[in-house]
Amino acid sequence: MPGGQRRYSMDELNRLLQSGQLNDGQEAVVLYARVSTKKQADAGNLDRQIERLRQYARENGFTIRAEFTDVASGLNQKRRGLANVLKLAEQGEYKKLIIEYPDRLARFGYEYIERHLRYCGVEIIAIAEKEPEDVNSELVRDLLAIVTTFSARLYGARGGRRVRQGFRELIVGVERDEKAKKEGNN
Repeated sequence: MPGGQRRYSMDELNRLLQSGQLNDGQEAVVLYARVSTKKQADAGNLDRQIERLRQYARENGFTIRAEFTDVASGLNQKRRGLANVLKLAEQGEYKKLIIEYPDRLARFGYEYIERHLRYCGVEIIAIAEKEPEDVNSELVRDLLAIVTTFSARLYGARGGRRVRQGFRELIVGVERDEKAKKEGNN
């Protein structure tokens, strides 16, 4: 303006605010939670996990840019939530990714994801110090999934079905043993 003032339209200000160029001084973060099975999600584990992440963000004064969740194995490479986490990082939309445990992000290859996010300028914050005891049974399921996949490739679909059935029976046995062990400790 002739008097040395500048005027901006509301549309322009909103566009700038959405792009992250202007902010309210709080650091933008993304939350990511994952459980392995629908049974865990139905039991409320995913909701409780994301609520713990929200609480951590609030307590530390972060602005939550987005929340992503997956119900899938940590070995599954086709997780929509994780893909979105990476996409926003590549676009420079946030600076911190908040997760509960490193294995929530990836069972194997965590270091590669961490390196990629660091390259994008994103720091990963894992808020929990100790993993829950049921992580061992989840790890057993993931390892059995790996063996099943390779067996199916080696022995064909028919042999893979037999191998999968054998592993299902093994998993049931492991879970039964863990349950008995827990009941014995109580």
